[in-house]
Amino acid sequence: MSETILSIDCGTQSLRAILFSLNGEILGIEKIPFEPYASQKPGWAEQDPEIYWETLKTACLKLKQVQALHFANIVGVGITTIRDSMINVDQEGNPLRPAIIWLDQRKAKPVYKPWFGMRLLIRSIGMTDSIDKAQRDGKCNWVKQNQPKIWEKTHKYLQVSGFLNFRLTGEFRDSIASQIGHVPFDYKKQKWGNRKDLLTFSTKIYPVEKEKLPEIIQPGEIIGKINRKASEATGMPVGLLVVACGSDTGCGTLGMGVLSDNMANLSFGTTATIQITSKKYLEPIKFMPSYPAAISGLFNPEVEIFRGFWMISWFKNQFAQKEVEEAKQRGVSAEAVLNELLTKSPPGSMGLVVQPYWGPGLSKPSAKGAMIGFGDVHKRPHIYRAVIEGLAFGLLEGKEKIEKVSRTKIKKLTVSGGGSQSDEICQIAADVFNLPILRGKTAEASGLGAAIITAVGTGCCPSVEEAISKMVHYDSEFRPDNKNHKLYKHLYKKVYKKMYKKLKRFYHRIRKITGYPE
Repeated sequence: MSETILSIDCGTQSLRAILFSLNGEILGIEKIPFEPYASQKPGWAEQDPEIYWETLKTACLKLKQVQALHFANIVGVGITTIRDSMINVDQEGNPLRPAIIWLDQRKAKPVYKPWFGMRLLIRSIGMTDSIDKAQRDGKCNWVKQNQPKIWEKTHKYLQVSGFLNFRLTGEFRDSIASQIGHVPFDYKKQKWGNRKDLLTFSTKIYPVEKEKLPEIIQPGEIIGKINRKASEATGMPVGLLVVACGSDTGCGTLGMGVLSDNMANLSFGTTATIQITSKKYLEPIKFMPSYPAAISGLFNPEVEIFRGFWMISWFKNQFAQKEVEEAKQRGVSAEAVLNELLTKSPPGSMGLVVQPYWGPGLSKPSAKGAMIGFGDVHKRPHIYRAVIEGLAFGLLEGKEKIEKVSRTKIKKLTVSGGGSQSDEICQIAADVFNLPILRGKTAEASGLGAAIITAVGTGCCPSVEEAISKMVHYDSEFRPDNKNHKLYKHLYKKVYKKMYKKLKRFYHRIRKITGYPE
């Protein structure tokens, strides 16, 4: 039997253990779903960290049971997980409180009080609101302020990846490419920030003590080896190498073969993103950092739409009870029935246009979502299609921002994430971008990216480039329809691009009057 790679991909709603061949073929997969979070108070989103560990154990043991021969030939394991979801642990690696995941909306009190000159500088560059929002979003600040005894007992403050790496190896060690979120990380230098650096704001707005942070290493380096306790719990052999990988989005970009700044990956996930791989540190949105890529020393400049394709779930829960019931009767997913709505309304949704800011971002802290153009002709299919088109417009705007700072035209697109399984959604994106879009042979792009890094880290492949050439395969190409693109081009330039500027002052007024968003 040939050598195999085990990828652990821990998402918001499920964990997947995936066995890959060195040709990128999925030899076995076990997916264990779980509730995405518990909410003790409105806006809170917490998860018991032990759920991540228990589902990892269950998935691995099931995979070993059904794929015993392939499981026996694992040469390395790599972990990729959700971003910005933090766990406080004691010296033994036991959680001290539930993980606060990326969907959490609680707010801390500001912790950074810049001196007068710095205040003037921050105000002059228009970043006062953004810096205020960033530190209020920092969950380390909230725990310090509201649960000081928990913070005092905290030995390490870990991403989900760091927590699972520790459970497997006993080492408080994690990948540089996983340090994405409200942590004191210097994204340009790709290391923990230095508090003495006046312009490293992350250390000021997220003042986590250095000793509470894990050791971070380059993707592809060895985290450690499976220890006896982990071996007994997961079925993996003692001594198996655990390789540092990266975040799910970064691994997804790698898993789609995106290695340059003239190629981008569209992630149609809970958060919608457009991301390239660059040798340079770039900021497509000013003061929004380039994240560390899953390839050592490279960067993933990105523009994201917070709560992007979560909007499909929002639409399904609020407006699509009929489709949900029909899906149950037909024995298919609700998303499959929703896709049929996209064929029941024309491109442009009869003039209905959506600005998909259902969750405010760092660069637009007052932003709200908007739908304009309603008439009596509009029904649910038009609304659903307008949502998908609005997300595509938002990502197209992101493409333009990336191209501006990189000074390079993006000529090729790939697509990954749950929404990419819809042919209709991929075709809409191709028409909006006016570029061909490649979809991978496997939907498990993040897991494949982790497998690529692990194959290189264990010496099975000499380089990332060679691993990609062997392991990344595409099965579908969506080519733009010129007639549809012309319509989308006019809607995008003459309507969508002007919406935020026109509505911005009303968003500020709504926020001031209602207190939302906080």
